[in-house]
Amino acid sequence: MDLSIFGYQFMQNAFLAAFFGGIACATIGVFVVLMHMPFIGVCMAHAAFAGALLGAWLDFNPLLGAFAISIMAAAIIGPLADRGEMNPETSIGAIFSLMLGLAFLFMGLMPVTKSVALELMWGSILTNTRNDIILLGIVAVVVVGLVLMFYKEIQATVFHRDMALSVGIPASLVFYGILFLTGATITVSLSSIGGLLIFSLILNPAAAAYQFTYSMKRMFLLAAAFGVTSGWIGLLFSYFFNIPSGATIVITSSLIFIISIILSPKRKVKKWQDEHTAEVVRD
Repeated sequence: MDLSIFGYQFMQNAFLAAFFGGIACATIGVFVVLMHMPFIGVCMAHAAFAGALLGAWLDFNPLLGAFAISIMAAAIIGPLADRGEMNPETSIGAIFSLMLGLAFLFMGLMPVTKSVALELMWGSILTNTRNDIILLGIVAVVVVGLVLMFYKEIQATVFHRDMALSVGIPASLVFYGILFLTGATITVSLSSIGGLLIFSLILNPAAAAYQFTYSMKRMFLLAAAFGVTSGWIGLLFSYFFNIPSGATIVITSSLIFIISIILSPKRKVKKWQDEHTAEVVRD
Protein backbone atom coordinates (compact mmCIF):
# COMPACT_ATOMS: atom_id res chain seq x y z
CA MET A 1 0.00 0.00 0.00
CA ASP A 2 1.25 3.47 -0.88
CA LEU A 3 1.73 5.13 2.51
CA SER A 4 2.34 8.50 0.89
CA ILE A 5 -1.42 9.16 0.98
CA PHE A 6 -1.11 9.76 4.72
CA GLY A 7 1.16 12.70 4.01
CA TYR A 8 -1.82 14.68 2.75
CA GLN A 9 -3.61 16.76 5.35
CA PHE A 10 -7.05 16.03 3.88
CA MET A 11 -6.42 12.28 4.11
CA GLN A 12 -5.27 12.59 7.72
CA ASN A 13 -8.45 14.49 8.52
CA ALA A 14 -10.56 11.94 6.64
CA PHE A 15 -9.09 8.97 8.52
CA LEU A 16 -9.59 10.75 11.86
CA ALA A 17 -13.17 11.58 10.88
CA ALA A 18 -13.76 7.93 9.95
CA PHE A 19 -12.32 6.85 13.30
CA PHE A 20 -14.41 9.14 15.50
CA GLY A 21 -17.52 8.95 13.31
CA GLY A 22 -17.29 5.17 13.07
CA ILE A 23 -17.13 4.80 16.85
CA ALA A 24 -19.96 7.26 17.54
CA CYS A 25 -22.30 5.96 14.83
CA ALA A 26 -21.67 2.31 15.68
CA THR A 27 -22.30 2.94 19.38
CA ILE A 28 -25.63 4.56 18.58
CA GLY A 29 -26.33 1.68 16.22
CA VAL A 30 -26.14 -0.83 19.07
CA PHE A 31 -29.11 0.92 20.70
CA VAL A 32 -31.03 0.92 17.43
CA VAL A 33 -30.44 -2.80 16.84
CA LEU A 34 -31.10 -3.99 20.40
CA MET A 35 -34.24 -1.88 20.76
CA HIS A 36 -35.56 -3.31 17.46
CA MET A 37 -36.44 0.17 16.22
CA PRO A 38 -34.33 0.79 13.11
CA PHE A 39 -36.79 3.39 11.85
CA ILE A 40 -35.61 5.70 14.64
CA GLY A 41 -32.25 5.98 12.93
CA VAL A 42 -33.84 6.59 9.54
CA CYS A 43 -36.14 9.26 10.93
CA MET A 44 -33.39 11.07 12.85
CA ALA A 45 -31.06 11.01 9.84
CA HIS A 46 -33.67 12.64 7.63
CA ALA A 47 -34.56 15.13 10.37
CA ALA A 48 -30.92 16.25 10.51
CA PHE A 49 -30.83 16.43 6.72
CA ALA A 50 -33.99 18.57 6.64
CA GLY A 51 -32.61 20.87 9.35
CA ALA A 52 -29.34 21.31 7.49
CA LEU A 53 -31.23 22.20 4.31
CA LEU A 54 -33.30 24.70 6.29
CA GLY A 55 -30.08 26.36 7.46
CA ALA A 56 -28.72 26.44 3.91
CA TRP A 57 -31.97 27.96 2.61
CA LEU A 58 -32.21 30.65 5.32
CA ASP A 59 -28.44 31.27 5.24
CA PHE A 60 -27.44 30.20 8.73
CA ASN A 61 -25.14 27.41 9.88
CA PRO A 62 -26.59 24.11 8.53
CA LEU A 63 -25.14 22.32 11.56
CA LEU A 64 -27.34 24.36 13.88
CA GLY A 65 -30.39 23.65 11.75
CA ALA A 66 -29.61 19.93 11.68
CA PHE A 67 -29.19 19.81 15.44
CA ALA A 68 -32.37 21.80 16.13
CA ILE A 69 -34.62 19.70 13.88
CA SER A 70 -33.03 16.47 15.18
CA ILE A 71 -33.82 17.44 18.76
CA MET A 72 -37.36 18.44 17.74
CA ALA A 73 -37.81 15.04 16.07
CA ALA A 74 -36.47 13.28 19.18
CA ALA A 75 -38.91 15.25 21.35
CA ILE A 76 -41.78 14.03 19.17
CA ILE A 77 -40.59 10.43 18.70
CA GLY A 78 -40.07 9.82 22.42
CA PRO A 79 -43.67 10.41 23.55
CA LEU A 80 -45.04 8.68 20.43
CA ALA A 81 -42.99 5.58 21.15
CA ASP A 82 -44.04 5.70 24.81
CA ARG A 83 -47.71 6.54 24.57
CA GLY A 84 -48.84 5.77 21.03
CA GLU A 85 -51.68 3.25 20.93
CA MET A 86 -50.35 1.90 17.63
CA ASN A 87 -47.02 0.23 16.92
CA PRO A 88 -44.19 2.75 17.62
CA GLU A 89 -42.70 2.04 14.18
CA THR A 90 -45.92 3.30 12.60
CA SER A 91 -45.74 6.59 14.49
CA ILE A 92 -42.06 6.98 13.71
CA GLY A 93 -42.79 6.25 10.05
CA ALA A 94 -45.25 9.14 10.00
CA ILE A 95 -42.59 11.48 11.42
CA PHE A 96 -40.09 10.15 8.89
CA SER A 97 -42.51 11.03 6.07
CA LEU A 98 -42.85 14.55 7.48
CA MET A 99 -39.07 15.01 7.68
CA LEU A 100 -38.57 13.69 4.17
CA GLY A 101 -41.23 16.08 2.88
CA LEU A 102 -39.63 19.02 4.69
CA ALA A 103 -36.21 18.11 3.29
CA PHE A 104 -37.46 18.21 -0.30
CA LEU A 105 -39.50 21.36 0.41
CA PHE A 106 -36.44 23.23 1.72
CA MET A 107 -34.37 21.92 -1.18
CA GLY A 108 -36.95 23.22 -3.64
CA LEU A 109 -37.04 26.64 -1.95
CA MET A 110 -33.28 27.07 -2.12
CA PRO A 111 -31.72 29.30 -4.80
CA VAL A 112 -30.95 27.86 -8.21
CA THR A 113 -27.58 26.38 -7.14
CA LYS A 114 -28.03 23.09 -5.31
CA SER A 115 -24.36 22.38 -4.56
CA VAL A 116 -24.82 22.78 -0.79
CA ALA A 117 -27.84 20.48 -0.85
CA LEU A 118 -25.91 17.85 -2.78
CA GLU A 119 -23.01 18.06 -0.33
CA LEU A 120 -25.39 17.56 2.58
CA MET A 121 -27.13 14.71 0.76
CA TRP A 122 -24.01 12.72 -0.16
CA GLY A 123 -21.43 14.11 2.28
CA SER A 124 -17.71 14.61 1.71
CA ILE A 125 -15.40 13.15 4.32
CA LEU A 126 -12.41 14.40 2.33
CA THR A 127 -13.26 18.05 3.03
CA ASN A 128 -13.33 17.82 6.83
CA THR A 129 -11.45 20.57 8.65
CA ARG A 130 -9.64 20.30 11.98
CA ASN A 131 -12.67 21.90 13.64
CA ASP A 132 -14.90 19.19 12.16
CA ILE A 133 -12.55 16.54 13.53
CA ILE A 134 -12.54 18.11 16.98
CA LEU A 135 -16.35 18.22 17.02
CA LEU A 136 -16.59 14.58 15.91
CA GLY A 137 -14.05 13.63 18.58
CA ILE A 138 -15.99 15.45 21.29
CA VAL A 139 -19.24 13.72 20.34
CA ALA A 140 -17.54 10.31 20.19
CA VAL A 141 -15.99 10.82 23.64
CA VAL A 142 -19.31 12.03 25.08
CA VAL A 143 -21.26 9.11 23.61
CA VAL A 144 -18.75 6.50 24.81
CA GLY A 145 -18.35 8.23 28.17
CA LEU A 146 -22.08 8.29 28.85
CA VAL A 147 -22.38 4.62 27.90
CA LEU A 148 -19.61 3.74 30.36
CA MET A 149 -21.07 5.92 33.14
CA PHE A 150 -24.65 4.68 32.81
CA TYR A 151 -24.07 1.23 31.37
CA LYS A 152 -26.28 -0.66 33.85
CA GLU A 153 -29.17 1.80 33.46
CA ILE A 154 -28.85 1.72 29.66
CA GLN A 155 -28.65 -2.06 29.60
CA ALA A 156 -31.78 -2.43 31.74
CA THR A 157 -33.69 0.11 29.63
CA VAL A 158 -32.69 -1.40 26.29
CA PHE A 159 -33.64 -4.96 27.23
CA HIS A 160 -36.77 -4.37 29.34
CA ARG A 161 -38.01 -0.83 29.95
CA ASP A 162 -40.95 -1.81 32.16
CA MET A 163 -38.73 -3.86 34.44
CA ALA A 164 -36.20 -1.02 34.58
CA LEU A 165 -38.97 1.35 35.68
CA SER A 166 -40.15 -1.10 38.33
CA VAL A 167 -36.73 -1.12 40.03
CA GLY A 168 -36.46 2.67 40.07
CA ILE A 169 -34.42 3.29 36.92
CA PRO A 170 -35.60 6.41 35.01
CA ALA A 171 -36.08 4.41 31.83
CA SER A 172 -37.94 7.15 29.96
CA LEU A 173 -35.14 9.63 30.67
CA VAL A 174 -32.56 7.10 29.49
CA PHE A 175 -34.58 6.46 26.33
CA TYR A 176 -34.89 10.18 25.57
CA GLY A 177 -31.16 10.53 26.24
CA ILE A 178 -30.47 7.85 23.64
CA LEU A 179 -32.61 9.76 21.14
CA PHE A 180 -30.72 12.97 21.96
CA LEU A 181 -27.36 11.26 21.43
CA THR A 182 -28.62 9.81 18.16
CA GLY A 183 -29.53 13.28 16.94
CA ALA A 184 -26.20 14.79 18.03
CA THR A 185 -24.17 12.00 16.43
CA ILE A 186 -26.04 12.18 13.14
CA THR A 187 -25.74 15.97 13.08
CA VAL A 188 -21.95 16.09 13.40
CA SER A 189 -21.53 13.19 10.95
CA LEU A 190 -23.79 14.75 8.33
CA SER A 191 -21.10 16.63 6.39
CA SER A 192 -18.83 13.58 6.32
CA ILE A 193 -21.23 10.81 5.33
CA GLY A 194 -24.31 12.62 4.02
CA GLY A 195 -27.95 12.65 5.01
CA LEU A 196 -29.01 9.78 2.75
CA LEU A 197 -26.16 7.44 3.70
CA ILE A 198 -25.51 7.94 7.40
CA PHE A 199 -28.24 5.58 8.57
CA SER A 200 -26.38 2.69 6.93
CA LEU A 201 -23.23 3.50 8.90
CA ILE A 202 -25.31 3.50 12.09
CA LEU A 203 -27.11 0.22 11.43
CA ASN A 204 -24.66 -1.99 9.51
CA PRO A 205 -21.72 -2.19 11.98
CA ALA A 206 -24.03 -2.83 14.94
CA ALA A 207 -26.07 -5.41 13.02
CA ALA A 208 -22.82 -7.13 12.00
CA ALA A 209 -21.59 -7.15 15.60
CA TYR A 210 -24.90 -8.64 16.75
CA GLN A 211 -24.17 -11.74 14.68
CA PHE A 212 -21.14 -12.68 16.79
CA THR A 213 -22.06 -12.11 20.42
CA TYR A 214 -24.82 -12.17 23.03
CA SER A 215 -22.89 -9.73 25.25
CA MET A 216 -23.84 -6.07 25.02
CA LYS A 217 -20.31 -4.99 26.03
CA ARG A 218 -18.67 -7.06 23.31
CA MET A 219 -21.28 -5.83 20.86
CA PHE A 220 -20.24 -2.22 21.53
CA LEU A 221 -16.59 -3.11 20.92
CA LEU A 222 -17.24 -5.14 17.77
CA ALA A 223 -19.60 -2.52 16.34
CA ALA A 224 -17.01 0.23 16.88
CA ALA A 225 -14.33 -1.93 15.23
CA PHE A 226 -16.58 -2.64 12.24
CA GLY A 227 -17.55 1.04 11.98
CA VAL A 228 -13.95 2.26 11.93
CA THR A 229 -12.91 -0.53 9.55
CA SER A 230 -15.72 0.42 7.16
CA GLY A 231 -14.55 4.01 7.16
CA TRP A 232 -10.88 3.25 6.62
CA ILE A 233 -11.32 0.59 3.93
CA GLY A 234 -13.91 2.76 2.18
CA LEU A 235 -11.51 5.70 2.18
CA LEU A 236 -8.70 3.63 0.68
CA PHE A 237 -10.95 2.36 -2.12
CA SER A 238 -12.25 5.87 -2.68
CA TYR A 239 -8.72 7.26 -2.96
CA PHE A 240 -7.22 4.60 -5.22
CA PHE A 241 -10.21 4.21 -7.54
CA ASN A 242 -11.35 7.85 -7.50
CA ILE A 243 -14.94 7.11 -6.47
CA PRO A 244 -17.25 8.90 -3.97
CA SER A 245 -16.04 8.34 -0.42
CA GLY A 246 -19.39 8.39 1.42
CA ALA A 247 -20.96 5.81 -0.87
CA THR A 248 -17.84 3.63 -0.73
CA ILE A 249 -17.83 3.65 3.08
CA VAL A 250 -21.49 2.64 3.22
CA ILE A 251 -21.00 -0.14 0.63
CA THR A 252 -18.04 -1.42 2.65
CA SER A 253 -20.13 -1.49 5.83
CA SER A 254 -22.88 -3.36 3.96
CA LEU A 255 -20.38 -5.95 2.74
CA ILE A 256 -19.09 -6.43 6.29
CA PHE A 257 -22.67 -7.02 7.41
CA ILE A 258 -23.31 -9.56 4.64
CA ILE A 259 -20.07 -11.43 5.49
CA SER A 260 -21.00 -11.42 9.18
CA ILE A 261 -24.38 -12.98 8.33
CA ILE A 262 -22.62 -15.74 6.38
CA LEU A 263 -20.14 -16.43 9.19
CA SER A 264 -22.56 -15.84 12.07
CA PRO A 265 -22.41 -18.46 14.84
CA LYS A 266 -25.96 -17.48 15.74
CA ARG A 267 -27.18 -18.41 12.26
CA LYS A 268 -25.51 -21.79 12.53
CA VAL A 269 -27.05 -22.40 15.95
CA LYS A 270 -30.49 -21.41 14.66
CA LYS A 271 -30.08 -23.69 11.65
CA TRP A 272 -29.15 -26.59 13.94
CA GLN A 273 -32.15 -25.85 16.20
CA ASP A 274 -34.51 -25.72 13.22
CA GLU A 275 -33.17 -29.02 11.88
CA HIS A 276 -33.37 -30.62 15.34
CA THR A 277 -36.95 -29.39 15.78
CA ALA A 278 -37.88 -30.77 12.36
CA GLU A 279 -36.45 -34.18 13.29
CA VAL A 280 -38.42 -34.20 16.57
CA VAL A 281 -41.61 -33.33 14.71
CA ARG A 282 -41.02 -36.14 12.16
CA ASP A 283 -40.38 -38.66 14.96
